[in-house]
Formats: sequence, C-alpha cells, structure tokens
Amino acid sequence: MTSPSSANTPARTVPGAADIPVVILCGGMGTRLREASEKLPKPLVDIGGKPILWHIMKTYEHYGFRRFVLCLGYKSDAIKNYFLNYRGQAADFTLKLADDHTPTFHNSAGDEDWEVTFAETGLLNGTGARLRRVREYLNGPRFLLTYGDGVGAIDVAALYEAHERGGRLGTVTGVRPSSRYGELVTEGDGVSLFAEKPPQTGWVSGGYFVFEREFVDKYVDDDPALMLERHPLQQLARDRQLTLYPHEGFWMGMDTFRDWTELNQLWDAGAAPWRVWAD
Repeated sequence: MTSPSSANTPARTVPGAADIPVVILCGGMGTRLREASEKLPKPLVDIGGKPILWHIMKTYEHYGFRRFVLCLGYKSDAIKNYFLNYRGQAADFTLKLADDHTPTFHNSAGDEDWEVTFAETGLLNGTGARLRRVREYLNGPRFLLTYGDGVGAIDVAALYEAHERGGRLGTVTGVRPSSRYGELVTEGDGVSLFAEKPPQTGWVSGGYFVFEREFVDKYVDDDPALMLERHPLQQLARDRQLTLYPHEGFWMGMDTFRDWTELNQLWDAGAAPWRVWAD
C-alpha cells in the first residue's frame, strides 16, 4: 500500500492525451545510487516501495496520458520483468501447481490503463541516440519526453498548453532546485544572512519536455554518442525553437543516495508533492 498524501489534485486531462506517446529515458546505470541498489537499473530504484519510474508514469496518467515508450539500456531485462510480472506483484491470486501453473487473479489490483513499448536502445548510447532509435514508435505529430530519474509536481496539462501557445518545435520545463549548500550574505567580515538550501536564481532544465515530431527528424541523428542535451537542444535554442515552461513548485532529480533518502522521507511522511494522483 502506498503512503497517503494530502496533495492529490483534481484531474485536468489533456485533450487527445491517450494517443500521444510519452518517451521515458530509462538507460541509466545510476552509479551514484549504489548505496540504494547494487542490482537494479536506476528507474527501478524505489520510492515508498514503488520504482521511481512508476511514480513518473502515474504523474502522466493523471493528465490522461497512457502510451509510454521506454528507452532501455542498462539491465533492461529487469525493467521488462517488472512489468511482465506487474499484476502478480499487486493482486491476490490462486496458483494450482498441478496443472499449467496459470494464476487465477481475484481482484483488479495491478491493472493500469497503460500501453508500454519496451525499446532496446543500446547499453552505452547517448540520450539523443536513444530517442532516435524509438522514432518508429512516435507515430503522431507530437510527443512528450522525460528522464526516468526525476519527479516533480509538474502540471503536465499546463506544460502542454504552454507548448501549444509557444508554437515552437520544443518546450522545456524550467525549475529552480534548492542549492545543496547554505548561502551566506556578508557585510565586511560579518554574516548578515544564513539561508539553508536557497533556490537557485536561474532556470535549469527539469527534464519534462514536449516536442513536435519534426524535432527528431531535423535535430537528432544516428550518432551513438549523441547526447540530447548537447547539439540537439542547444541548436534548437539557437534556432529560437525552444519554449520555456516555468515551474516554481517542487522538482527533484534522484541522482545520489542523499536524494533517494529525502524522496523516501517525503513519501513516508505522506508529504510527497509530486503525488497528484489518487489511489
């Protein structure tokens, strides 16, 4: 059972969202998270007993999205097996070991209205190369994209609307994460202000994107080392084809053991800001 949250918000679905693919980059190794898990790919590292990937997908589902394309790499078999065994992990069932061992499920626990495509995009390929390798599954005029290691109280409907208003090929969610260090304001040799974990003053990418399909064809090539964050997005910005969607609320990337611990503490306390969905 997941922890309760007081932050559930009413659903505001995006028109046509059920047919729009959401690409999630799931190929990372999570080398700085080995204290949390030695054996799992980063997207399967848990928050409150559920993989961070599940939390991300539930966020999108809340706004009407149900088609997911997972760009797999490191330990892809673990991610596939998690979903292949998804219902059995949540539902009650009876297993007769004398016949064909087919389980009889007794409830709908574990049922999700999701269509998930598992794409092998290479063990060491860059994020841009992974996107290029799933272009055949992007069969509409537009798609969303994010990373499999960051959660936020992102209003995906507002992000999508900002993309439509902007009229550009791409839209990036800008966030202001808290600094890991206390900020000092000084007067001479005295400290006049000590601020613990102040927010950064500039925008940084929160990794929640909306793109027109044209972006893949024009900006993403077949180079296995291609990083999405370098030439494709940098050139898109130079071409004035990237819109900013500013997000002032909670966002956090799970990059370190410290991040993992903090996210689990929020979940266990029933105070996870990114939990916009209801059970």
